[in-house]
This record gives sequence, structure tokens and C-alpha cells, in this order.
Amino acid sequence: MEPVIRGVSYVLVHAPNLLVHYGTTQRLERHKDPDSPYLKDIYRNLRAYDTALAYPPYQTYIGNLTPAELEQVAQPWYEGNKVEPRRFGPYGEILPEDEFYAWMQRVDVFDLVWLEKGFLAEIKDRLGSHPLWTEEDTNILGAGKDREAIVKRLEDGSAVPLTLGDRLVGCVRRAHELDENLKAEVMAENTACKASAVLALRTLLKTNGVDAGEIEYIIECSEEACGDMNQRGGGNFAKAIGEHCGCSQATGSDTRGFCAGPAHALVEAAALVKAGIFKNVVVVGGGAVAKLGMNGREQVAKGMPILEDVLGGFAVLISQNDGRNPIIRTDSIGRHKIGSGSSPQAVMQALVAEPLDRLGLRITDVDKYAVEMQIPEFTEPAGAGNVPAANYRMIAALAVMRKEIERKDIPGFVQRHGLPGFAPTQGHIPSGVPVIGYARDRILAGEMQRAMIIGKGSLFLARMTNLFDGISFLIEANPGLREEEAQVDRETIRRLIAESMRKLAEALLREQEQGGE
Repeated sequence: MEPVIRGVSYVLVHAPNLLVHYGTTQRLERHKDPDSPYLKDIYRNLRAYDTALAYPPYQTYIGNLTPAELEQVAQPWYEGNKVEPRRFGPYGEILPEDEFYAWMQRVDVFDLVWLEKGFLAEIKDRLGSHPLWTEEDTNILGAGKDREAIVKRLEDGSAVPLTLGDRLVGCVRRAHELDENLKAEVMAENTACKASAVLALRTLLKTNGVDAGEIEYIIECSEEACGDMNQRGGGNFAKAIGEHCGCSQATGSDTRGFCAGPAHALVEAAALVKAGIFKNVVVVGGGAVAKLGMNGREQVAKGMPILEDVLGGFAVLISQNDGRNPIIRTDSIGRHKIGSGSSPQAVMQALVAEPLDRLGLRITDVDKYAVEMQIPEFTEPAGAGNVPAANYRMIAALAVMRKEIERKDIPGFVQRHGLPGFAPTQGHIPSGVPVIGYARDRILAGEMQRAMIIGKGSLFLARMTNLFDGISFLIEANPGLREEEAQVDRETIRRLIAESMRKLAEALLREQEQGGE
């Protein structure tokens, strides 16, 4: 049974105040030099929600612009309102920070997120009009806390703040007095990750008309890890997220692989469906607070605003073949093996050329490649260049070496088979994932035959190895159900009918027995 991509969602959370308090760059700067000019002027260099809403790459991420349309928008993209600032798109939304604080409290089950009474009263009406927010969610929020109680927790060091500019609206409390893995800062990071993932999964279910009860397994693949002092990354984000999305029939686990984590998770999901173990598997990832404002100093130094101001989230539903949705080719998974080598050529050979060779395909047979899709305006000020373009040139150079194209054709190859970067710097988010929704739509419309999703990661960041990492897979147009798959579907239908008849007979028998009494 071939696995298919049945649905995709993408969400962003505008989080400038989380950036100030919890972004790693800002935290380190505060520790090194509390009087830093960068920190002193930081609020002046943050973008307002409406400005972020009009940022062309963000509109592309949630599906209001195609990558081709993004390329036509004049750069620099951060200057001025160059596109319509729409909150909602075909794939998801861009959520404002004040509402996100309510989502953080909503998914907190240990009374760690406290929001101030007046603040909650202000936003409850807006929350009630949100398409994903329910009356139950409002009831769980409660009335909020007194400001004095929040200030007391901040003053005794048992909590960290939630702010909107210079206004204190809440706090996140520590979950243990001594455990470093449950301190307030970590609980804020993990709760933000969980809340953004819940938003992504609820969006996936609603926009694709999927019953939450159909989901049997959840794989969570963000960059965060939750645990305690005895098992720092023990998890389980997956079940914690599914709990707030109505996925009562699902179990799940967490998968980590730095930036390549989502690609690994999608391969695992495809394998579980292919093997017939589960029919519907969700891969979901929430945002990484630590990455907010990561290149902020360099951007400000070049006269730019701090651009890395959103948390990213996504969810992908992998299901059994329905004869319609694009399939994942499980017979040709690209692997960066331990012995592959870490040169750019070796990486592309392992992730691009080798899996295509197994299918007898050329590099030019893939319509679009999805690599590290970072927004160039985020990375260029820090000296990292245009990361997607660099990857596409490497793939093109490999095609030249294989004599599939001429050297003079490299620019044309990049244009035909590449895409502009439109994903925020959230590590796991850019690595192939943002293109899945676009590719699925194009394949369903008959405008594309296949795309390759490439996840790449830097394992050496953990100081456990110098090895690089990567995994890739092909998405292709669905050729339709094979006879044996159609037969399986017929058998499933017969089994469901038989089960329904059995339950009906049992119900009638109970009625007869009760009537006899």
C-alpha cells in the first residue's frame, strides 16, 4: 500500500517579545553585556505584526503566494508593504503574539503559564472568533491571575515573563525547584513549541476535513526536547500535542535529527503506512524559540529590522493510497551514510544522484528540488549567503559532472528546478518541508510530475561526532490504485460492513432482552 501525502498545514507565530526574552542571541548578549547598544535599541528594531503580515516570504509560507510569484516581488522584501497582508492562507495562518500567549496557557496542563486577568479579558472575544478555538478552550483558560501574584513569582525567581512591549501580561513558572531541565526558561521554550505544533495540527485536521479519530500515530520532529534531570530528552511531545487536538486513538513518539529531523520523520511515517502498521500517520513540528533573532545583530548592523521574528510550525498527514494524492517513493530513499563523506559533492551524490540512479532517472527528471529553504534576507547579512541558491548550484554542478547538462546551462537549471527561499530560520522548518504543500498542489493540478524533498543536518552541533547528516525522498504523481490495493480496499469495506451488521444484531438482541424483562 503506497503512502500518500493527504494533507499539509503551515503556521507562523509573530513573536517579537519572545525573541527579546528567549532568543539565544539576545540571551547571550544580555549575559555578556547587559548594557549592549543592540539590546538597548532592540524594541525599535522589531517589526510590528502588520508589517510582518505583509512580508512576502511569510505569505508564501502559508500559501497566499506561490514561490514563482514571490520571485516577481521586488527585493529587498522587508522594505514596504509589497503584498497584501493576509492573516490566513490555504495552508494556515500568521498568528499574533498576544493570542499565542493564550494558546500557550491553553495547552499547559500543570498550571505553569499564568496570564493576567485584564489581558485575558481583552483577548477572549478575539479568541472566540478564531476558527480553531472552541468554547472548551475558553473555559479552560479561566479568569486569569492577579498582576501582583505574577510579579511575586518574577521577583522570587520562580518564573520568567511574558510581555507585550513594556507591558507585563503573564509569566511561565518553573516546574521544579532544582531541576535545570524543568526551570522556567525551558518550560517557556517547550510550551511555545507545543502550542505552535497544536496550532499546526488543528489546522491540518480542519483544512483537510480529517477526523482526529482517524489519526493512529503522531511523530513530532521539532528542535526542542522535553524531559527531566534523569532523561533530558525523554519526550513525548507527540502525545502531548495530540491530546489537545482530539487524537484520542493515536499514540506517538518524538524524532530528532537537527535540521534533517522532519525528513527522517516523514520517511518513518511513510514506512509505517507502507508496512500496513498504521493507516494515518501525522508528522508535526512546532517552533524553536531559541532561533528567534538568531542573526539579529548582523541585520541591525546593516540597517535592517530584526527579521527572524516568527516561530514556525507544520503538520503533514501520510495515509494509505487513495489513488489520488501524491505518493512517496519508498523504494528510493536517499541516505547520507556514515561513510559518504561531508564534501558538498559527496552529500549531493548520496542524497540526489544515488536514489535517482536506483529508479533509472536523471537529475533533470525531477521538476523541483526542496533543499534548505531559508529566506536569503535572513542569512546574507551574517555571511551565509543565499543558501537555497547555493544548494541548487551544487545539484546543477553534479548534473554537469554526470554529463546531463552543460556547464553553461547551470543558471537555467537553477531557475527551472530551484525555488526561492521562503522559510524562517527555525532550523528544522526550512529543510525541505515548506515545499511539500506547494509540490502537492502542483502535482494534483497536473503541473508537476515529481519533486525531491531533501533534509540536511549538522550532527556536529551536539559535539558527539563530526559527521554530517541527510535524507531525501521523492514525491510523485499518483498513478492510481493497483489491483492488489483496490482489492485491499474492497476487503476493508466488506469487513466494515460485517462489523456494522454484527453490532446491529447485538443491539437488537439487547433490545429484545430488555423488552422481555
